[in-house]
Amino acid sequence: MINEVSPSGLSRSLRMGDTAPDFEARTTGGIVRLSSYRGRWIVFFSHPADFTPVCTTEFVGLAKAQDRFEAMDCALLGLSVDSLYAHAAWAKAIRDQFDVEISFPIVEDPSMAIARAYGMLDEAAQDSSAVRAAYFINPEGVIQAITHYPMSVGRSVDEMVRMVAALQAAASGDRLAPEGWRPGEPMLLPPSSDAEGDDWFCRTAP
Repeated sequence: MINEVSPSGLSRSLRMGDTAPDFEARTTGGIVRLSSYRGRWIVFFSHPADFTPVCTTEFVGLAKAQDRFEAMDCALLGLSVDSLYAHAAWAKAIRDQFDVEISFPIVEDPSMAIARAYGMLDEAAQDSSAVRAAYFINPEGVIQAITHYPMSVGRSVDEMVRMVAALQAAASGDRLAPEGWRPGEPMLLPPSSDAEGDDWFCRTAP
């Protein structure tokens, strides 16, 4: 079993702007190293265990939306503390019951080393119940957004897609994505002390 995590050099939980800790691990798609995704966006998301109801619906939703992520040159990578064999069995059960193929890799993390490196778990945690996080990582390997959800509430796949689109649109720093922004809609300009008019603090970009 391969489950290597490069030290992050951080003595605190990961934050936006941090470099995502690199790791190499077995997945349903073979051996994966996170740094091999450099040059692409990636959504790295975790769940507490296979065969859980809420996570099953999320995986079905993400698999159905995978082409939307791919259109933005964004890869999906899942993680669970369960074994590779459990992942394969769960993916088969999803295919059999929902007629949906899980084609993105699912990382195994039985030692919870990756979960701890990412701050999904407290160092003293004895189980994976807190592993419900998603990390939106840019092509340089830098974390741009982090979301956490409880076990009882499913994540919104539409919002995950929107998040990637908004992060990409605002990546240059000269445009901002307003509330509920969708591709094709107007963006905002950063506030400027040189701007004139009453709308200087909230201006629509030309």
